[in-house]
Amino acid sequence: MSDQIIRVDMTHQTVATEPFPEAWKLLGGRALSARILLDECDPACDPLGPDNVLVIAPGVLAGTSAPTSGRISIGGKSPLTGGIKEANAGGNPGQDLMKLGYRCVIVKGQPADRDKRYGLEADANGVRIVEADAYKKLWNYAACEKLYEKYPKSSSFLTIGPAGEMLLTGASIACTDEKGHPTRHAARGGLGAVMGSKGLKYVAVDPGKSSVRQPAVRKDFFAYAKEYTKAYQAGPQMFKVGTSSVVPIANMLNTFPYKNRTEGQSPDAATLDGARIVESFETRGGGMHNCMTGCIVQCSNVVNDAEGNYKTSALEFETLTLLGSNCAIASWEDVADLDRLCDEVGLDTIETGAAIAILMDSGGMEWGDAEGAKRLLREVAEGTELGRAIGSGAVATGKKRKHARVPVVKGQALPAWDPRPLKATGVTYATSPMGADHTAGLIVNPGLPPEQFAQASQEVQVVNAACDSSGFCQFLQPTCEDIAKYYSLFTGDDVTREQIADIGWQCLQDEWAFNDRAGFKPEDDDLPACLREEGVGPNHAMKFDVPREIIEQARKQRFAAREELYKLKATG
Repeated sequence: MSDQIIRVDMTHQTVATEPFPEAWKLLGGRALSARILLDECDPACDPLGPDNVLVIAPGVLAGTSAPTSGRISIGGKSPLTGGIKEANAGGNPGQDLMKLGYRCVIVKGQPADRDKRYGLEADANGVRIVEADAYKKLWNYAACEKLYEKYPKSSSFLTIGPAGEMLLTGASIACTDEKGHPTRHAARGGLGAVMGSKGLKYVAVDPGKSSVRQPAVRKDFFAYAKEYTKAYQAGPQMFKVGTSSVVPIANMLNTFPYKNRTEGQSPDAATLDGARIVESFETRGGGMHNCMTGCIVQCSNVVNDAEGNYKTSALEFETLTLLGSNCAIASWEDVADLDRLCDEVGLDTIETGAAIAILMDSGGMEWGDAEGAKRLLREVAEGTELGRAIGSGAVATGKKRKHARVPVVKGQALPAWDPRPLKATGVTYATSPMGADHTAGLIVNPGLPPEQFAQASQEVQVVNAACDSSGFCQFLQPTCEDIAKYYSLFTGDDVTREQIADIGWQCLQDEWAFNDRAGFKPEDDDLPACLREEGVGPNHAMKFDVPREIIEQARKQRFAAREELYKLKATG
């Protein structure tokens, strides 16, 4: 069977499949989502209304034997930013959809009864909408446990928690990992609320005994995958013990925000350091694992409690920063509890940590009150007034508290990587179609001269867009040449590095065009005053003082000749 698109109409409760266009065969993940949204979604629509489009798109190489290649992109108009959004996740749903030959799922419309819940199930026998009221308001872990009572153990799931059902704009979409835990989240931009607005509680994918996708040039593809894996495993493996290991370096660089970004270093860095998590493995169990079938990075840590019982996975740098240091919460164990609660309720840990810090900064909660923060996340699930504000993110919390220091770009909270010491990353936050999102183009080079900010930002944005379209994990750090060779061997066509760069560049062009039509203006491409006026580091001297001319230069490069970008080397 040829590759297919699944089209779901939630208004009329219908499902149809159609052939995947041959012209799109090199499009997957983020690039495919951007193309569909620009073609089929009105950028001026209500993000939580029937006209928004939810796109679920695995990367091109998902379902193959290429290493760490099964990531999935979720796309739609963001209810948080009002612009286009792609949120990328690991787990097994991307692999499983592609094994069944489904290149993407396009969900439109809205059920007449907004209180009803539905599931979408895909397997070797086809695709169906089913009633799912039995899962209403269930937290993600409980929902997945119940789903595994109904579906085969070979299944994987995308689910939303109560936050998504309540249409809170900080809501995430959970993807199950190899153990069936809903721990890999397409978290940024509030796309869980978009899924909730469609009445979808879950998507169940059962590949059954479907084999991996077969490449056109079998022998060479498998040989290259083996060679590539061997070379990666012989290398430095930057995230051998997870991203939490970055804490000491980030603290040194003044990009470990403390107390709603009023400082760049935390006095509690030692007790938030990922080394403490690794030390716990010896007495509590847990350890490192891969979040998806075929992953060779294995950056995901499994965190157990003091009695050796599973608690959460993975406790990453971003979460330790935003829910830990940024809220003056000192213990990684408290952050692990908060991480589990966010996964359960279905919330972006970055957006939620930023919102809680704003609450604390405005006097609504004591700094460092970990138990209060845990109660607050339970309030999100209960739908209290304050809980709904926190679950709707930083801007909503700032408005409720009438607080001025709200570090967001295009309505989305900044991740851990601070733009004051990392100014080129700040240019990415300002100019990316995604708003403040480190995965759009992170540049950890505090010594980069200003005249290189714009070009460096645009280059890394292009490569990361191409990577997110391929299905590869950014931590694998594939180059455009790597992706081109995999595509060539898989399709049997001669795919060049220039074509891969062009896919990334066109993806950005589509996303920028969507945002322009949604009403974004040049003045939206900037960072908030609190980051331009308030500094971190020695004497608080590090500020985002990048002139508007440099940001304008980056904007103008949207229309530059693509050839200028073909010198790209690797992901950021």
